[in-house]
Amino acid sequence: MEKAESEPKLYTRMRLWEFSDRYFIEPLDGSSGSSLSVSRLDGSMKFIDELPKCGPVRVPKIQTIFGVIGMLKLVAGSHLFVITERECVGSYLGHPIYKVSSFKILPCDQSLNNSKSEQKKAELEFAGLLNVAEKISGLYFSYDVNLTLSAQRLHELGDESKRLPLWRQADPRFLWNNYLLETLVDNKLDPYMLPIVQGSFQHFQAAIDKDIVDVTLIARRCTRRNGTRMWRRGADPDGYVANFVETEQILQMNGFTASFVQLRGSMPFLWEQIVDLTYKPKFDIVRPEEAPRVAERHFLDLRKTYKSVLAVDLVNKHGGEGRLCEKYGNTMQQISCDDVRYLHFDFHRICGHVHFERLSLLYAQIADFLEKNGYCLLSEKCEKLKDQLGVVRTNCIDCLDRTNVTQSMIGRKLVEWQLRRIGVFSAEETIDAHPHLDEQFKILWANHGDEISIQYSGTPALKGDFVRHGQRTVEGILKDGWNALLRYYLNNFVDGRKQDAIDLLHGHYIVSVSRDMSVSPPKGGLENFASFPAALFVVLVGLFFSFMSLRRGPFQLRYLFFSFVWASMSIAVAAFVKANGRMFCNRPRLHQPR
Repeated sequence: MEKAESEPKLYTRMRLWEFSDRYFIEPLDGSSGSSLSVSRLDGSMKFIDELPKCGPVRVPKIQTIFGVIGMLKLVAGSHLFVITERECVGSYLGHPIYKVSSFKILPCDQSLNNSKSEQKKAELEFAGLLNVAEKISGLYFSYDVNLTLSAQRLHELGDESKRLPLWRQADPRFLWNNYLLETLVDNKLDPYMLPIVQGSFQHFQAAIDKDIVDVTLIARRCTRRNGTRMWRRGADPDGYVANFVETEQILQMNGFTASFVQLRGSMPFLWEQIVDLTYKPKFDIVRPEEAPRVAERHFLDLRKTYKSVLAVDLVNKHGGEGRLCEKYGNTMQQISCDDVRYLHFDFHRICGHVHFERLSLLYAQIADFLEKNGYCLLSEKCEKLKDQLGVVRTNCIDCLDRTNVTQSMIGRKLVEWQLRRIGVFSAEETIDAHPHLDEQFKILWANHGDEISIQYSGTPALKGDFVRHGQRTVEGILKDGWNALLRYYLNNFVDGRKQDAIDLLHGHYIVSVSRDMSVSPPKGGLENFASFPAALFVVLVGLFFSFMSLRRGPFQLRYLFFSFVWASMSIAVAAFVKANGRMFCNRPRLHQPR
């Protein structure tokens, strides 16, 4: 194992030179490291000691970049991802944390000029998905600390692991650019390999008497079953679940550091909810006989990292969600994992849409687990005083709205425990007694919920007004209505293509010239012509002419006949669209659902 001193540090500022045939990346942070040369022909990379000279004919485009995210290989070329703008959003355990404000995708595909026409067509289709990828949000990084690990896991790292480059220390579940880094790994480009996490980073400071408390909230999204709300539900056969997020709440005060980790994730068995133009598509349980095996594998993986697990299920007991709730409950009775406890809490029946204070009933049921398993506490000398020995795993259907309200309640209780433990709060003192701390804590969790929700559903979280203000408001209810409609639109008409872009970036679909080179596999029959905008246009035109015919002569048989024909056409088209809703939705083409 190499010594820490010999490990190259990550470059923090670089100059990008864009020549007609190559890209050159030159470190600007005072290091004496070699520059990187990237071929625009095929994406091949190598270190160089001297940059090429510029001249009247050879004039490059130059700009500053702040990191290399990775390289993606397509049919005939590659694309290099670099960070062009960053924003410092706070610090994690004393190290600056940055948010990716924008990144640029640089094509290295000049070899495409000599490719076959079908390769060119496929390359253009795949490259089009990268335009969607550029809009991905919530990417964070640090040049100095491993963001994929919680404070407790960082403290437990051995000396040999701490000497490794950050990308090698990273938990692969939360390494957003894991697949994109593979080419850089093959070329041994450690100083350029910047680990990226997708999720949320929120932070505030508040005064408690004469002392300052520093609270940070970090969310880490898992990439194993990453995707959009309707196209990634439930679990895969290996037990990886959709919208799996590790949320770490860190409190720093008077030299102490307290860390508390929670989890959210979809119900861990195979189920789906495929969009079909209805407002709430039906839930389908896939291969129900495999549910115990999938759930057991999921919880075994959690126990390896987090030890004890309390699974809190917030879905409805009745209606469409009831079947999933029943299946989850029955499955949990069959798995043989030790230290796993299942608890159902019917959020909507107990709390309704406004009485979220009734979450105190849930807290009464989980307080014993929280007290037994605690949180991680480090002293000023970085000595571990307490371990977190278990984790609460919360889910609703989306693991967004109900889940965020519940997790914020648990996080609030833990902050109060921690402040009592370090002697800042008295035995009965609560956050409510400190208005500024109370307000900032609510905003912290509301912003966290919004950011996670946008990444999965495309809209801010519902019920966010309660998290933000402590009560439901008319404005919040109206916003929830608008966001619910927006989710419907995105789910049905946008997210299929976005899912393709996500699958491409994370290597869930690997482009290969040996397979059928097309983003869109062949369709058959009427599916070739299925277009919701066209169908809607026909329906509206039919209704318009039906109405106009009635106006021309409401009592003339000829016009009544025309009106009937136009209206019948509209009804027939609308009925066909309703009966074949899935055909008219924007669906993923690369990685088909089960």
